Amino acid sequence: MQTSQVLMDEVRWQAVLAHEICANEGFVYAVRSTGIFCRPWCSSRRPKRENVEFFPAPQAAEKAGYRACRRCRPLQARPHNPQLDLIRRVCRSIEGHPDSPPKLAALGKETATSVFHLQRTFKRFLGITPRQYADALRVERLKSSLREGTEVTPALYDAGYGSSSRLYESAPRQLGMTPATYKRGGEGMRIAYTTVVSPLGRLLVAGTERGICAVSLGDRDDKLTAALHEEYPRAEIQREDLRLRQWVTALVSHLQGETPHLDLPLDVQATAFEWRVWQELRKVPFGATRTYTEIAKALGRPRAVRAVANACAANPAAIVIPCHRAVRKDGSTGGYRWGVERKKLLLEREARVS
Repeated sequence: MQTSQVLMDEVRWQAVLAHEICANEGFVYAVRSTGIFCRPWCSSRRPKRENVEFFPAPQAAEKAGYRACRRCRPLQARPHNPQLDLIRRVCRSIEGHPDSPPKLAALGKETATSVFHLQRTFKRFLGITPRQYADALRVERLKSSLREGTEVTPALYDAGYGSSSRLYESAPRQLGMTPATYKRGGEGMRIAYTTVVSPLGRLLVAGTERGICAVSLGDRDDKLTAALHEEYPRAEIQREDLRLRQWVTALVSHLQGETPHLDLPLDVQATAFEWRVWQELRKVPFGATRTYTEIAKALGRPRAVRAVANACAANPAAIVIPCHRAVRKDGSTGGYRWGVERKKLLLEREARVS
């Protein structure tokens, strides 16, 4: 699959989760389990990601054997949207210059659009800036080369990195591991973990040399460790209590309300959208909450409420990424990966301490 297609499918999936109308470019999504294809804003129940494939037009889905949805009627024509044309032109221009993506000013001149309007429109539709899109393309090119067996040094230059230092500076944030480790599919990663008692039950903390990769809450150590092995099946996972003492102490102290401001390093993998949601969650002050709607608006994606909720549910590092501070619009707690009761306790403790 081409690099740009990988990114575009991720953008399309976020649009489907959010029932987004403005972000569509004429595409449809088809569900293998039902044999039906829909527009992204369809009111039907959202399928599992693994059952979905995308088509650039309804006719392509029909040709593949799928039936049109009777709710959203995807075969009916949609009105022309000039803003989508602008986004397509900018994307093609960035993709056409992999070694030196054009600057925002150059893109504005090329499309006869003001820099402010271009930046705002691009971010509204795709959820990221033109520069972030170029960065993401470069990372995907690198990943594709590594998967094909290319050595790291040739791969990084082919992907458009001017030097190895630039690549390794961004690798922990963008790849979640070094390029050489990614090339092996994660095999060879060394993850240390420990489990301790906490105010919310058993607490598992796991990390690499770069930062925390998992924080889980539960009732039994065996279930927590089994989940860690399932998440990283090819990694070398060992219990190392002393090595993680500093992080564990900080987390337990935070849960006890003694250190409200928690700032620990992370080494997690995420999509561009998930990472933006998690960054926004880390801005929410101790003792405060934000609704999923407020978070979506802060990201410039007011319709992406469901996508925000899904990003919260995918959070691998409880507490460090405080997804418990995301609540529903009506004030109810909403779901929580480690149990709704734990979420309520967390919010009550933080409210009392603050």
